Amino acid sequence: MNYVDDKDRKILDLLENNSKLTTNQLSKKTAIPITTIHNRIKKLEKDKIIQKYTLKLDSKRLGFQLSSYILVTFDYHENKKFSQEDAAKKIKSLPNVVSAEIVTGETDLLIKVLATDVEDLNNFIIKKLRNVEGVDKTRTMVVLKEL
Repeated sequence: MNYVDDKDRKILDLLENNSKLTTNQLSKKTAIPITTIHNRIKKLEKDKIIQKYTLKLDSKRLGFQLSSYILVTFDYHENKKFSQEDAAKKIKSLPNVVSAEIVTGETDLLIKVLATDVEDLNNFIIKKLRNVEGVDKTRTMVVLKEL
């Protein structure tokens, strides 16, 4: 098992907030030598602790004014060969779906969806999500404010 120490944690915290930081900038912010930063990042990548570098988009500037979380419950009784993971992957591939997580509790899947407006969200739920084989119920929570 791979463990991270305080130096790794400092590097990871900074990169998690801004993955565009250079080794020089990380060195200045942490007081860790540049070569040490470089070597630690390479090790964190090799050990799959850092899996990928990504960016955060401003969904509103892209035209998506509405963000919501939808809890999805599957019907396992209608189809004995039903695969929760296959259905989750199919839902994850639908347009507007940002993330999909298989969860425990009263529901089976938590998805995050972006929509241009309420009508767009409604069309997504009615015409796309509820047409995925195995989807039984959905419960939608609209995000009022992102912190």
